[in-house]
Order: sequence, then C-alpha cells, then structure tokens
Amino acid sequence: MKRNIIFTTIAVVLAALIAGFTSIGVANDQVTTGDPAPEFELSDQNGQLHSLEDYRDQWVVLYFYPKDETPGCTTEACEFRDNIFAYRELNAQILGVSLDDVESHKAFAENHGLPFPLLADVEGMAATAYGVKTRMFGMKVAKRQTFIIGPNGTIAKHYEKVKPAEHSAQVLADLKALIEG
Repeated sequence: MKRNIIFTTIAVVLAALIAGFTSIGVANDQVTTGDPAPEFELSDQNGQLHSLEDYRDQWVVLYFYPKDETPGCTTEACEFRDNIFAYRELNAQILGVSLDDVESHKAFAENHGLPFPLLADVEGMAATAYGVKTRMFGMKVAKRQTFIIGPNGTIAKHYEKVKPAEHSAQVLADLKALIEG
C-alpha cells in the first residue's frame, strides 16, 4: 500500500513537471522556413526604431537571445561582432533581439564593442510573433534561436539549437550557401 502511494505521488509529480515543461516550450506558434517573417518595430540600444521593412532587399540575421551580459549571450554576440565584415560583404544585417530594455542593450553593446543593432523587445511582441518567448528561472525571456530572413521577407533558415561559440560561423557558411543558390 505504501509503495503504491509513493509510485502514485512520483507519477503525479512527473506528470506535472512534464506538463509544465511542455507548456513552457510550446506556448508560441513557431515560424518556420518558407514562412513570411513577422514584421516588428523595435528600438535599438541608441533609441533608434528598426523594422523588418527597413531591411527589404537584403539578408537579415535575426538572432534572439535570453539576456544581456550573460556568458552564452556575450559569447554569441562577440562571435557575430568578430565576423561583422564577412556579413557586410554579403549585404547581410545582423539584428540581436532580447526582452532587455534599451539601457541594458546600450551598456551591453558598449562593453563589448557590438557594431550592430540590439533591439529591445520589452513587451515580448516580436519574440511571441517568432515563437521564441518563454520563461526561464521565473523571468520572461527569448529562447536562443536565429532566423535568416531573405531579401524577399521570408524565413530562409531557422536555427532552433544554437551553440554560442560556433553559431556565427555556422550562420555565415549557411548564408553564403543560400546566396550562391
């Protein structure tokens, strides 16, 4: 009898955990390759507004990340920074997006010499539109995911699994392949 109670309790706890984790990860509809990229209008670290429409006719690397000044996010941003000239040669614009505010982005960009816009999605509307808004440690954040958006405004590639130290090089190689056709 006691064993059945323990197993039942464990089963209930596991079911609750699984339900909680699934609702965290699947709360948003995910855009995917071939879909039109959702439009947005967000302020960067300097208070300048950016919309996807501003970048029509060029490639956009739209990368979402959880939090400024955290180890993985800093590594990822610095890798994009270190490859900025290669992206520019391909007429590609890098846009970083998190739910942090303009002031946080300004400090992050200055601390690491980031030469591309960091967009403040404080309300999480862009993260929701792209299906990357989630909760982590009780905070609303964006999942670490990237979208390559073609000059025609459609999603050309979506990265759901990102390794910060390798990601920029991978995106750059894939972008070159997409451009070469």
